[in-house]
Order: sequence, then C-alpha cells, then structure tokens
Amino acid sequence: MSIRYKITFAYDGTRFYGFEKQPGLRTVEGTITDIVNTMAKNPQPPIKIYGSGRTDAGVHALAQVAHFDFPFNIPVDGMWRGLNSMMPLDIEVKKVEKVPHTFHARYDVSGKIYMYRAYLGHFTNPFKRFYTGHWRIPVNVHKIQIALKDLIGTHDFTSFCASGSQVKNHVRIIYNATCHYDHQENELIFQFYGNGFLYNMVRIIVGVLLEIGSGRRPVHDILRLYKVKDRNQAVFTAPASGLYLKKVIYKGEDPKHPTKFPKDTYNQDRQH
Repeated sequence: MSIRYKITFAYDGTRFYGFEKQPGLRTVEGTITDIVNTMAKNPQPPIKIYGSGRTDAGVHALAQVAHFDFPFNIPVDGMWRGLNSMMPLDIEVKKVEKVPHTFHARYDVSGKIYMYRAYLGHFTNPFKRFYTGHWRIPVNVHKIQIALKDLIGTHDFTSFCASGSQVKNHVRIIYNATCHYDHQENELIFQFYGNGFLYNMVRIIVGVLLEIGSGRRPVHDILRLYKVKDRNQAVFTAPASGLYLKKVIYKGEDPKHPTKFPKDTYNQDRQH
C-alpha cells in the first residue's frame, strides 16, 4: 500500500511559470513531480502531486503545501533529505509528514495567509525587483489602514477577480487584513487571512489599497466596488513579484480567534 506524504515547501517564483504543471514550461508542480517520480524509480502510472492551490508566474511561497502517494515507506527524515538533495536551488522542502489517505492538500484547506511587499522607492531597486512590487507614488498609510477594515467579513469580491477565472461563486471571507510600513526596507507589508482567494484577488486588492493610499480613490471605495461587481473599475493589478503565499491552514488547525493571524509554526515542529 502506498504512503501519503504531505510536504510543506518554499520557493522563489521568479524563474517558474507558476505552480501548475504546463507542458514545455518550468513550473513548481512539474519540477517536484519529476523529482518524486525519479525517487520512486519512475513507477507506472506516474505519481501525481496535489497542491493546496496554484500560484501565478513570479509569485513566491514561504509555505506552500502538497501531497502525493509514494510506493515505498520511507521515514520522513529520509524523504525530507532525499527531496532536498534533488531540488533546484529555488525550492526547499521545509517539512515532511506522513498523513492518512483521507487527507487532501487542496480540499481540506480551511484558510490561507498571503503577504504582499510593496517597495516605495522612487526608482526600481535592482536587489528587490524580483521580490517586491514597486509603487513610487507617495502613500498615506493611515488611509490604507482605514480601508483595510472594509475588507473584513463576508463579501462578494467580483470586482477583485481577474478575467479568466472559472469560479462562479465570488463570495469569500476575510478574517484579518493588515498593513505596516517597514522603515528600514522602505516597504509596505500587507497581510491577508481568508478562507479562500480568487484569481489575482490579493494583487487586485493591493492595487486598490495603494490607489487609496495615494489619494486616487476615496478611502471607502472598496465598499462601492463590492456593489458594482465590475472588474473594469479595479483595473490595476499589483505585480506578481511582491506576492507570497505565507501559510496554508487546514481543518483542525484553525485558530480559536480567526481574526488573529495564526503563528508560523511549521519550522518549529519539523520532523527529521
């Protein structure tokens, strides 16, 4: 009987064409799939990788999650070491767990946390260009923090969903949303914790918030955008380079107070 492994891993999305496997393109899922099958001596049918969700080209992850069924019973320490010994330098497996076959990396997700970094320098910083979005217009952080309160709760995010999405239900719950200014790095750091996110939803929200902070939109314009349900009224999408999937939360891991961000624990209890 195969063993189901759950892996938590980080990646630099700069040189990937997103997470989802695509023929002829370098993707995160495709890379990990090839490595897992090589470790298993290329079984037939090939082993499939199931991720918690996909990220677009250029988007990064601090703690993406996936599962796969492996034909050999390898200790988690051996699997962790084996995977990392074969991974390219832009992927690192942070944690390996054996899980029941009832676990599913995608369907058991109860929430996700995304982070966005926006660099505020006047010119592009060559050492940040792949890891932050760039916004050179002066912003009022207090206005952004006021606007963030309008995101909390259950809302129809049709205006914040990119065209091309095949999801019909655009209602999502945002438990918490924050923004603070990092003086040392001259960056705005956004965090969003919700039960799920639509295609490009976080990047569109960040775009609207940056426009609010720069005085291009009224402070409570998010409330209007809920009502109009029109993507054409929230056109600007913040660059993919600033977006990070920070944490995936599964059923049973939900915090007692969902309005607070869960602690990052995946490094503390690594099994190896």
